Amino acid sequence: MESIINVENLEFSYYLADGTSAKPILNKINLEIEKGTFVAIIGHNGSGKTTLAKHFNAILLPGGGRVFVNGMDTSNEELVIEIRRRVGMVFQNPDNQIVATVVEEDVAFAPENLGYPTDEIRRRVDEALKIVGMYEYRAHAPHLLSGGQKQRIAIAGVLAMRPECIVFDEPTAMLDPLGRESVVGIMRDLRDKHGVTVVLITHHMDEAIDADRLIVMSDGDILMDGTPREVFRDIGALRETGLDIPETAVLLHKLKDDGFDLSLDALSVDECADVIFKALGSKNIVADKN
Repeated sequence: MESIINVENLEFSYYLADGTSAKPILNKINLEIEKGTFVAIIGHNGSGKTTLAKHFNAILLPGGGRVFVNGMDTSNEELVIEIRRRVGMVFQNPDNQIVATVVEEDVAFAPENLGYPTDEIRRRVDEALKIVGMYEYRAHAPHLLSGGQKQRIAIAGVLAMRPECIVFDEPTAMLDPLGRESVVGIMRDLRDKHGVTVVLITHHMDEAIDADRLIVMSDGDILMDGTPREVFRDIGALRETGLDIPETAVLLHKLKDDGFDLSLDALSVDECADVIFKALGSKNIVADKN
């Protein structure tokens, strides 16, 4: 499969007020993200996950190594606008991305600044609002919307640019459970229905369950890289990094330790319930025979 983002020996350090560099945040990271995939990146605070994500559309530039977007070097200043058309970003606080007093005007902001014709802007705004389920709110004032609705408007503003990839930097951190569920559903639809590459930075382990790939970062390095099922099997390594574990994975491991013969791959609630039901059924059959 063709890649959209290539990271080669990426190094980065923030500089202190006296001009000296602090401890390196990223240590020779190598990473390839394939087009049309949903990649989740998790890690403790200070692990480097957000710093890495900000290199994907040239918000930050490498201190060493290189980052490419569709073959374009992010360090090339002449390519920055084109790179940001290909890779959009959605941040924690939607209020930091909303700039207009009417929803549809906010979504139109970026296309207008890039000089697209009025008819094209109208098509893009309507399409983006429909994708995030906010078309009926197009004439509303953003400040009157809920946190989850504001985040959907922020996503629509990025979608209006029609990027090939969207990086979500902890987009549900300020949302209630319903708002979180709505935003995660949009990310899944972007991958499944629209072919958008999704990169999710998150602290919520349950949000990473539906990803195609899960990357675990610790102290500026990639510690684990695989499918969520592969990564969440090793709960010991995850706990050593200070990360929470999906409740479904914890429950299955406890039952396994108690002698139940069951798969540890079930991560969703429905999958977990089905595995436990089957395991309990087999236990009852054995007990009846005895």
